[in-house]
Amino acid sequence: MTPILIKIDEEIQRLTNTLIQQQQQDGSWRFCFENGTTIDAYVIILFRTLNIQNEALIRQLHDRILAEQQPEGYWKLFPDEEEGNLSASVEAYYALLYSGYSQTTDEPIRRAKRFIQSKGGLGKVASILTQAILAATGQRKWPLSISSIPLEVLLLPASFPINFFEFSAYSRVHLISMLIMADRHYSIKTDQTPDLSDLHVDPMNTDEQPARAFQEMQDSIQAGLRRLIGTPRSIHEAATTKAEQFILQRIESDGTLYSYASSTILMIYALLALGYDQQHPLITRAVQGITAMQYRSDGKTTIQNSPSTLWDTALITYAMQEAGMADDHATIRGAAAYLLSRQHHHSGDWSIHNPNTLPGGWGFSETNTMNPDVDDATAALRAIRSLSPANPSYRESWNRGLHWVLSMQNNDGGWPAFEKNTNNEMLTWLAIEGAKSAAIDPSEADLTGRTLEYLGNFTGLDTRHDFIKRGTNWLMNHQENDGSWYGRWGICYIYGTWAALTGLKAANISFEHETVQKGAQWLFNIQNADGGWGESCRSDRLRHYVPLGESTPSQTAWALDALIAVHPQSTAAMDKGIYRLIASLQEDKWTASYPTGAGLPGHLYVHYHSYRYIWPLLTLSHYRRKFGPKS
Repeated sequence: MTPILIKIDEEIQRLTNTLIQQQQQDGSWRFCFENGTTIDAYVIILFRTLNIQNEALIRQLHDRILAEQQPEGYWKLFPDEEEGNLSASVEAYYALLYSGYSQTTDEPIRRAKRFIQSKGGLGKVASILTQAILAATGQRKWPLSISSIPLEVLLLPASFPINFFEFSAYSRVHLISMLIMADRHYSIKTDQTPDLSDLHVDPMNTDEQPARAFQEMQDSIQAGLRRLIGTPRSIHEAATTKAEQFILQRIESDGTLYSYASSTILMIYALLALGYDQQHPLITRAVQGITAMQYRSDGKTTIQNSPSTLWDTALITYAMQEAGMADDHATIRGAAAYLLSRQHHHSGDWSIHNPNTLPGGWGFSETNTMNPDVDDATAALRAIRSLSPANPSYRESWNRGLHWVLSMQNNDGGWPAFEKNTNNEMLTWLAIEGAKSAAIDPSEADLTGRTLEYLGNFTGLDTRHDFIKRGTNWLMNHQENDGSWYGRWGICYIYGTWAALTGLKAANISFEHETVQKGAQWLFNIQNADGGWGESCRSDRLRHYVPLGESTPSQTAWALDALIAVHPQSTAAMDKGIYRLIASLQEDKWTASYPTGAGLPGHLYVHYHSYRYIWPLLTLSHYRRKFGPKS
């Protein structure tokens, strides 16, 4: 056996043993879904607003936020973010003061204040979530981008070009609470609320003038509202009732709204705006749900926005099977049973655009029962595939899941994340930072590529089938000029290119095809001198590849996995990458915790603690299978 294969075998064994030891009794894996300091800050502000006596958690969150402050006084969303992040710094400053464990006279607070003022103060905060938290707690007026959208938009019929269900699922569950609060000009202060008035550097200029496209959207909404029948008062009351019911019908069993901490925090403020008592069971239960999302690691506590238990468990199960673990191994049996128990059996909002389809997807989080997504569904289906031929329960689950994934294909041939055909470009005209990424859920290269990879490698379907052909055509038509693809849910072009190339290969597109050649060559062109790959989170702000300057484990694994999939034999550059990947797993550098996931491009980045295990294990297993000795 060659030296590289000996190294690969040793690392596969080490990773596998580590994962076996970390599996929970219920068959799942529970790694941290780390989102920076944003959610931690919101929770402190919320708990102080509601006078919730959980001092241990508040102090832990305070200490973590303070520890993340940079010497210059600001906070960042990712390590190489230039000049700090104003929204993150405002959130942190506000939460530290509201906690009561930091004072305005403390040097870290004074440094933060100087940074915030130097960047224009509260009026220059770009994040709509930050703006909403500030408005809900009386620190600024509601932004025009929200307050100018009438609550009556909920009454517009589905046939109208602009209606509430044309927004993406994840934007709806955040927007609804903001619309309720803005409609009522709601805000709440307590005796403990910090005074942030000195952060209003230019209080006369807190809203920019809306763009012409935004005004066109407003005109379209008003045209629709004129068709509604009834007095203005009755119409408004009907809209308020519908908004409240929208929220109540989407609360999960753990009390959270759609299983997101961010939307749940906004929901609590919206319920207060609607007149709910602070001690109401819905609010109490929601607080418990948020509290349960805490994760303690390396002596620090954070609140996960949406724990990644299903995603991690599905991916790890599949990776261990690819590494050679038998289906009857206790680890696989336990994980598969856990996944089987979490398949969705009830229709959710996804069925509005995809009617007459039986439910069969999976969600991202354990408590998610109504918001499945294509990526989690294919991940779970990969994990249970080998158990389905001999077991009727898994076979039925597999068939339902496969049917659901196929039904989610968009009319343009690609696949979305959560909902079919929600690609109304007019909604991206909202005067909201990040609206282009949040307002709609269009076909994406990472979702389309991953779905094609699953369908090609696990169902035997290829371009002889029309829906596969349309999917491959979509990918080919959306390749960047340099040969890469943009990946919405990972960072970013490496992620998208990996997904696209592995998907095209699984669909039986030849290595000789120009599209595949360009994609593979792009990956070779951006390989680092040390043999690895690394991309900055700045890529998805600038919408072009930005090198990180260092190699990360997950991005190195993605690039290698794509090259392994399409290349008929290994190359010296690929072998160098394998050695760098293995070496990186023994290191404890900042690159190991660099966020390589995107929750909301430009505003919410994710460090998946599981990724340093999943993707290297998968890539090393694929290398061994393809280039190792044939049994």
